Amino acid sequence: MAFSEYDRHDGLGLAELVAQKQVTAAELLDEAIARTERLNPALNAVVFKDYERARQVAQGPLPAGPFVGVPFLFKDIFAMVQGTPTRQGSRFFPAFPADHDSYLTTRFKRAGLVAFGKTNVPEFGLVPTTEGKLYGPAHNPWNLAHSTGGSSGGSAAAVAAGIVPLAHGNDGGGSIRIPASCCGLVGLKPTRGRISSGPDFGEAVDGLAIDLALSRSVRDTAAALDAVAGYEPGDPYCAPPASASYRQAARQKPKRLRIGFATKTLDGKPVHADCVGAVEHAAKLCADLGHEVEEASPDLNLEMLMPAFMAIWTGNLAAVVDFIARLTGQTPSLDNLEGLTLGLYEAGKRVTASDYLQAKIMLNQAARGAAKFHQSRDLWLTATLGAPPAKLGSFNLEERDVAKGFAPLIAYVPFTALQNVTGQPAINLPLTWNEAGLPIGVQFVAPFGDELTLLQLATQLEQAQPWFGRYAAIKL
Repeated sequence: MAFSEYDRHDGLGLAELVAQKQVTAAELLDEAIARTERLNPALNAVVFKDYERARQVAQGPLPAGPFVGVPFLFKDIFAMVQGTPTRQGSRFFPAFPADHDSYLTTRFKRAGLVAFGKTNVPEFGLVPTTEGKLYGPAHNPWNLAHSTGGSSGGSAAAVAAGIVPLAHGNDGGGSIRIPASCCGLVGLKPTRGRISSGPDFGEAVDGLAIDLALSRSVRDTAAALDAVAGYEPGDPYCAPPASASYRQAARQKPKRLRIGFATKTLDGKPVHADCVGAVEHAAKLCADLGHEVEEASPDLNLEMLMPAFMAIWTGNLAAVVDFIARLTGQTPSLDNLEGLTLGLYEAGKRVTASDYLQAKIMLNQAARGAAKFHQSRDLWLTATLGAPPAKLGSFNLEERDVAKGFAPLIAYVPFTALQNVTGQPAINLPLTWNEAGLPIGVQFVAPFGDELTLLQLATQLEQAQPWFGRYAAIKL
């Protein structure tokens, strides 16, 4: 294999070459490490390197999974990897190596993936840009002056730059879909309960957050979902029955779908013209493929929804910070937390038990409102972001006033948090680039439990308008 062709293959393609003995897992890992060393100084995507242990794993024997021998990176949030620290992107977290693997980590490893490091994240994954104090900013491979999105920003940069074909991500308010949009990737947020957060967590952020991966091909995303989906005893949620194989079933042509699309936010505010154009382009593609497409959106009360979401989000943050404070003897302050994080922590400390329980009721009402919409629509199509990928430094992450600090962030990502509230699956697809050469993603949202329709339509769109051959500017 000519290693110049490494990024001409997705993860399944590289695994096939390993299975055919055209290349070894060790050779693939060496190439991924070489690319990391060459590109990471500009990208700052990989923040922890575990090369020697990975080289030992790559020597085999490896599990005979769908991604056998494929290099892989974990995100520095939630996923525990034995012998590797998980710091959640925060100075508040000590760099203690984990003494065990998460269930998710075990399943990724059983799929044959060879992990060799961890990727950059914003502090606690709180914001849709990756430029925290602990690790510094991650840079978008399409234009280094721009953000990778967040919070799976380092993973997105590594995939878009061709370091790895897919990488771990998780999504509590859009944190897979946002960086997928910024970096021109496929990013699926699965249905709540589809993937276990155990053994360390029962419900991640009260069920708002879930893991999977970012990739450059729909089939890699489908195969990753096959690899890690499944209930574990003790999980508080259980998703509806899954396809026997998402990868196989995604090859089937979807039925004629009823798709509603939005060119404005749910409260009627405009989004950037590039984002409107991306939605209209995706809607036309769907119509050309024979689907029924019309402008339509769920009827939801955002005035109630956003405060409820913030109560859950900040309350969970306060609990995590207080737990680590008890373990380490630290006091939360500007000496160990970023300004906006400290403001969110303080807001979380003010959330009462009554506030919290009322917020959960409001979020459930939103889920029922979304379910009602999907009684007459198979999918909902929106822009993933409210604007093109922001320039680094666009947001003041030291603003301690939550209302002031979060307002521009909410305007930037007006659509994605809703699916974390409702538990629905949603996928970002890279169908459009703007005149500046930056990716402008769109997201499709399906009813609770229906990842299959998303993957079938995504496969159909990928065939109609292939994106795999587009490469980020850093590679030119």
